[in-house]
Amino acid sequence: MKLQIAKRQQAKIKLALQGPSGCGKTIGALKLANGLCPDWSKIALIDTENYSASLYAHLGQFSVINIPPPFPPEKYIDAIRICESAGMEVIIIDSMSHEWEGSGGILDVHGNMTGNSFTNWSKLTPRHNAFVQAILQSKAHIIATIRSKQEYVLNEKNGRHVPEKVGLKAVQRDGTDYEFTCVFDLDIKHNATASKDRTGLFMDKPEFQLTSGVGQIILAWCNEGTDTDSQVRELIAEIDSCKNYEELKLLFLAYPQFQYDLQPLFTKRKNELNNIIPITKIQQNGSTISK
Repeated sequence: MKLQIAKRQQAKIKLALQGPSGCGKTIGALKLANGLCPDWSKIALIDTENYSASLYAHLGQFSVINIPPPFPPEKYIDAIRICESAGMEVIIIDSMSHEWEGSGGILDVHGNMTGNSFTNWSKLTPRHNAFVQAILQSKAHIIATIRSKQEYVLNEKNGRHVPEKVGLKAVQRDGTDYEFTCVFDLDIKHNATASKDRTGLFMDKPEFQLTSGVGQIILAWCNEGTDTDSQVRELIAEIDSCKNYEELKLLFLAYPQFQYDLQPLFTKRKNELNNIIPITKIQQNGSTISK
C-alpha cells in the first residue's frame, strides 16, 4: 500500500443506452461504436434481440454473436471473451436486460427456485456480479443497451388505490447504471440526455442525437492521460532486461499499480535469475577452471 499522486490514465468507455422499445438504442449504439472505432471489422455486437442487428448491416461490416434464449449471465460472459479474443475494439451488448429479466435470466431463475428467497439470492448475485465485472474489466470499449418500461406506483384517491405513472424504469438490477462511465437516456424521438456522466462532456447539456461524431468526442476523452498499454509494454521489456535480483526488486517497487497484473512475469524473471550460474566454467587443456 503506497500513497502516490493521482494520474489520469487512458480509458475504455463503459456506456449504457437505456430507453423504451423503438427509441433507437441499437442503431445509436452502432453509430457511437463507429465513432470510437472507424474500422467496422473491429466492432462486434452481442445480439439477444432475435437477430435485430442484421437490420443495420448496411452501416458497415461489423461482427455479430447471436444469443438465443435462455439468457444466463455466463452466456454473456462467454460472448464478451470471444469478442476480446478476436481483437474487437468495441463490443455492443444488445440488450443487457435479458440477463436480468429474460428467459433463463436472473429473475427467471430466482422465481423457479425453491427454498429461502434470501439464500437463493446469495447464489444468484455472484453470477450477476461476474457479468458486470466482465464488462468493467474488459479492455474493449463497451456499449450496453438496457430496455426501459413504464413504472407505476399506487396512490390513494377517494379511499381507493389507483396506479399512476411515475416515469420509466430500466429493466436491470437496481444500481447497475452506477457501474457505467456514462448513461444516456433515449426518448421515442431518438433524442439522448445524460443521466450519468463521469466525463463531464454531456451532463446538464441539451438533448442530442447519437452519431459517430459523439463517439469521436468520447474517444478523445478516453485517450487523454497516460497510455497504460504502452507503459505495460515498456515495463515488460524492462523486466526481461534486469540482470540481477536487486534490479528486478527496484523495478517491482517502482510500479505498484502494475504489481498485481505483472506478478507472474516478475516471478518468472526472478526464477530465471536464480538459475544463472555465477561462476562460468570453461575447458582448457583438458582441465576445468573457474573464471
